Amino acid sequence: MIKDSIDEIKNDLRSKRDALAMAHQQLTKDSNSWNQAIIALSLTTGLIESIKMKLGLNGAGWALVPIILSSITAACSSLIKFRNFSQRQEILIQASANLTSVLNKARNHKTLDDELLTEYNIALEKLETSIYPNERKVFLKQSHKNLLEILKQETKYFNLINLANAGENIELSDDSSMSSEEPIDEKTRPKKETLDIIQEVQTENDVINTL
Repeated sequence: MIKDSIDEIKNDLRSKRDALAMAHQQLTKDSNSWNQAIIALSLTTGLIESIKMKLGLNGAGWALVPIILSSITAACSSLIKFRNFSQRQEILIQASANLTSVLNKARNHKTLDDELLTEYNIALEKLETSIYPNERKVFLKQSHKNLLEILKQETKYFNLINLANAGENIELSDDSSMSSEEPIDEKTRPKKETLDIIQEVQTENDVINTL
């Protein structure tokens, strides 16, 4: 989808930056899981060795257990180096920082100019080279859904603020948000810009679903 306005550029940068953050979060989670497995295996190996020494277990089976666990630990360590978690995380951090920088510049612009458009295109290139296409599809879909929920929640929040300022009695639900079935007064109806953003995110999400 062609982005030809400053608001579209900002929304696109936000969603893609969030997608990179989600990708980094998942990568960190995977890395931590592998490291925790190595720690558990190492502690188990040491525990078995201590038990063998205390109880004098010298059987062939007991002798093989620490060897097997040590081999599995070494294999896990090799897999971590092979998957190169640290370098991939660094690439995602750099791409995310670049998107954030361009987003800050876009927020300080009232109109879209050639300089900002050039930086936007460079940021998109770094994004596309920092994450695989199949992963980018998954995380962009999650990011669009998350951004849409944030915009909806913000709309409910400002509706409640307007109602409070108008002297209306407000009953908050458990999640401190207005029920979706509650009618919205014309004075508190969301601005057209907010509705346009929600519609744009929904459209992009539909496009991703069809890929």
